[in-house]
Amino acid sequence: MTIKKTLTFSVVALGLALTLGACGSSGEQSSAPAEAVAEAPAVETQAAPAPSAGGDGQMQASQGGQVVESGPYHLELVTANEPTGVHLDFFLQKGDTHEAIADAKVMAQIQSPDGTQESIELTYDADGAHYTAMVPVTAAGDYNVAILSDIGGEKVNGRFTFAK
Repeated sequence: MTIKKTLTFSVVALGLALTLGACGSSGEQSSAPAEAVAEAPAVETQAAPAPSAGGDGQMQASQGGQVVESGPYHLELVTANEPTGVHLDFFLQKGDTHEAIADAKVMAQIQSPDGTQESIELTYDADGAHYTAMVPVTAAGDYNVAILSDIGGEKVNGRFTFAK
């Protein structure tokens, strides 16, 4: 009976070692310090709904886009395909009340389906309480987006996708 338990334990230990080894051997190494980047699940292209305020004037928690929660921050990207490109609406909010953050520096790094990259600065729209930009892309396919936010020196980043 002890040999059977030892064999079972050995098989489980080997499986665990292989699993942990596979997770840690991606082959990617970086000399830069690791920076936390939250990622949104892949979502098909969405229409941009009009922002709506609750009864207390605060923005609602979700605008119908891809959402990433990063610490105390709520990041949400809403995209809309247009003839000249893709319109981005990015909601950067803090706390349980989802209070809009108006004084951040927000940049979108966009990777097109062919692998080319482009950086676009988003500007704050006070009326809509969000950041916005028009991305002049016309090629069909999936685009990867990294939104890089600097909130008073604190880096808050999220990864999103959209399709054109």
